[in-house]
Amino acid sequence: MTIKYDAELLKAMSFFEKATYAKLKDCYVDKHIDMVTFVVMPGELGKAVGKGGTNVKRLEQAFKKRIKVVEYADDLLQFIKNMIMPLRVTTVEQQDDVVILHDEDMKTKGLLIGRNAQNLRNLEENVRRFFPALKEIKVV
Repeated sequence: MTIKYDAELLKAMSFFEKATYAKLKDCYVDKHIDMVTFVVMPGELGKAVGKGGTNVKRLEQAFKKRIKVVEYADDLLQFIKNMIMPLRVTTVEQQDDVVILHDEDMKTKGLLIGRNAQNLRNLEENVRRFFPALKEIKVV
């Protein structure tokens, strides 16, 4: 899967790096929820978010869209945990090319899955950008 950036997205990536001094791995606009997601290199999350979330607030005003900052991880399970933050699940396990999220809290499960599983399918699509072998994510 090749990723192509348009001029607007490249400008946004450059602006993000200059504003936060954090090294960026990827950036994409999530069309399903109208949000810009910035994936930063490991260890750069604190720098990207800023003290008390000031950088995120400033970027949201500049882009006039909601912003999500995610820390990249080479490990699929850790990356999924980073993607679903601030939600927390009890355990995350992998069986072949399927990832299973376990949690007892019904509210957390509902937020992860979403209406007609749209949040879950969107999460799968976004994680596949970095881990194309992923087949499915299940919430149990």
